[in-house]
Amino acid sequence: MAGILAWFWNERFWLPHNVTWADLQSTEEAAFPQAEDLYLAFPLAFCIFMIRLLFERFIAKPCALGLKVQANGPQKAQPNAILEKVFTAITKHPDEKRLEGLSKQLDWDVRSIQRWFRQRRNQEKPSTLRKFCESMWRFTFYLYIFTYGVRFLKKTPWLWNTRQCWSGYPYQPLMPDLHYYYLVELSFYWSLMFSQFIDVKRKDFGIMFTHHIVTVTLITFSYVTNLTRVGTLILCLHDSADIVLEAAKMANYCKCQKLSDLLFLTFAVVFIVSRLGIYPLWILNTTLFELYEALGNFPALWVFNVLLIVLQILHCFWSYLIVKAAYKAISKGKVAKDARSDVESSSDEEETVPRSKAPHSAVATNGTSGANGTNGYLTGATCSEEH
Repeated sequence: MAGILAWFWNERFWLPHNVTWADLQSTEEAAFPQAEDLYLAFPLAFCIFMIRLLFERFIAKPCALGLKVQANGPQKAQPNAILEKVFTAITKHPDEKRLEGLSKQLDWDVRSIQRWFRQRRNQEKPSTLRKFCESMWRFTFYLYIFTYGVRFLKKTPWLWNTRQCWSGYPYQPLMPDLHYYYLVELSFYWSLMFSQFIDVKRKDFGIMFTHHIVTVTLITFSYVTNLTRVGTLILCLHDSADIVLEAAKMANYCKCQKLSDLLFLTFAVVFIVSRLGIYPLWILNTTLFELYEALGNFPALWVFNVLLIVLQILHCFWSYLIVKAAYKAISKGKVAKDARSDVESSSDEEETVPRSKAPHSAVATNGTSGANGTNGYLTGATCSEEH
């Protein structure tokens, strides 16, 4: 194991020429980032998750109920053993042939069976109350950490001059505020990566999971190699739009349509300016060019830049979806459903199949779908109810 670790942390790969791991060892005069510091992120991530559960139960939920957020989930489908067996054991989205077979077996018309499957799918969606609590937690955390980041960075020289990110490297002592900022952000993203499996699931689950992996990898390697100054800029920049996004979602869940639409359009502007403007011109410029000029060429430089470019590609993808939603908001007067809605939302559209027979028994009317939100950056129907 020691040999594997020594091979992995080869200083000729991770560090610039003439820099060794010995140069980054803490001394009595100055502290530097140490790899073992990052072990603290795991218990801290667990603590953040527990704080989240307490926050959602004792703070977010009472606030939601006080704001008249809908507590109950979508309307439940009428109990039916045959359809339930098909739903759980075969398919949640029956094709036309299966629908015709079920229609003959149950003596229901096809449209009623489609409606049953739609209600049954919606039944598994989280309630608006749960989504409000999730958004309020994220809003509170992002607001706190962004405020902390701004207060810390405004006192640093590299906020105004990105060349200062590399000045004096590797002898850039680790400040307590920076250490705290990094650990909290890393712990939060670890908690997001694990809680994503139990949070409201979205169509871009895989993309968000990729985003979290890239972010955790960048935070970890930039900390170990003491490239933390540029890391703080990236973290603060990414947190800025998320605050407005979660606020827009909360307004949506409270049915404050005009406020929600305004916040979503504000989010769209902040996101596009920060991710397609400031990020490439400010962050990628310094990591691709100023870093190379200051420290020379070394393999890890390209690893970091590839990961940062992957983030930029994700920014472009989300920006495309945001522009689509914003265009609908302007053209129709409200933000319509877009491609980042709940996993089952695309199935909520009724298929246009003519009725063939009267149902054998009464079938419940269409279930309602809660307003959508996201795990991360783009809102699916952020600012309006789907139906």
